[in-house]
Amino acid sequence: MSRPVQPGPRLPSPLVEADDERFARHGVRLLLKRDDLIHPELIGNKWRKLVPNLEAARGRAIVTFGGAYSNHLRATAAAGRLLGTPTVGVVRGQELADRPLNPSLARCAADGMRLHFVDRSTYRRKGDPEVLAAVLEAVGAEGAYVVPEGGSNALAVRGCTDLGRELRGRADVVAVACGTGGTLAGLAAGLAPDQRALGVAVLKGGFLPDDVRALQEAAFGGPRGSWSVADGFHFGGYARVPAELAAFADDFEARHGVPVERLYVAKALYALVALTEEGAFPRGTTLAAVVTGAPFGDAQPSTSR
Repeated sequence: MSRPVQPGPRLPSPLVEADDERFARHGVRLLLKRDDLIHPELIGNKWRKLVPNLEAARGRAIVTFGGAYSNHLRATAAAGRLLGTPTVGVVRGQELADRPLNPSLARCAADGMRLHFVDRSTYRRKGDPEVLAAVLEAVGAEGAYVVPEGGSNALAVRGCTDLGRELRGRADVVAVACGTGGTLAGLAAGLAPDQRALGVAVLKGGFLPDDVRALQEAAFGGPRGSWSVADGFHFGGYARVPAELAAFADDFEARHGVPVERLYVAKALYALVALTEEGAFPRGTTLAAVVTGAPFGDAQPSTSR
């Protein structure tokens, strides 16, 4: 078995109230589920999703996938360093191989992750057995344990059910930003029957509901819990942080003293403010927003849309 990640996790993560007039004037209460405080390097849903997979790897090298600013790659690289496990990150964009590493990828490399860049067509087909086998051969890791992009698989989904259990009886609606859908799939399964999970998509395309259903099928054999997806707050897609969203995140940090990661958390919080102002939540509703990660600061992409 893998050695325990050190230092130990802070679980359950804190749940704190955010006194915010944008919610209060509509009779809505906002809580923040501070998963960003679980572990200094494996923060938030990364702890919940990665640790079950690290245990399943049983010392084998880990190969996983992500884009140039992938939080998942950074968390996997950090986990590999902490556990002494070799990691390989397959990065979308062959053109990046000839450029200086951005701060996010440089941090991955500093943590010992070997980076392998592939063209975007190959990356899109990474789930095909033949393509995956060729990638593993190219990186010399045929016997490696493969973790999917974003870390979302059946083990990760089951790991995220604890998030829902920690919130039972504490909120009516629990919102979380979603990339691949694993956290939403597990969160919804862990909540009580009278609670609802709301996933805020950070990528455009409308594929998230199908992915969440497939993940719940893989993890539990069928659908679990009540959940829905808000598709209108991706701001143009992943890694898009226009000035409006950056200003919103700055303002939220100033109001509440909570670091707001821009690629995921800011979009979920923005969605809750907008939906509340639209009257989407009845008076008396208690919302909980899952703060899934902390900002990496120098690793943020351009704020151009």
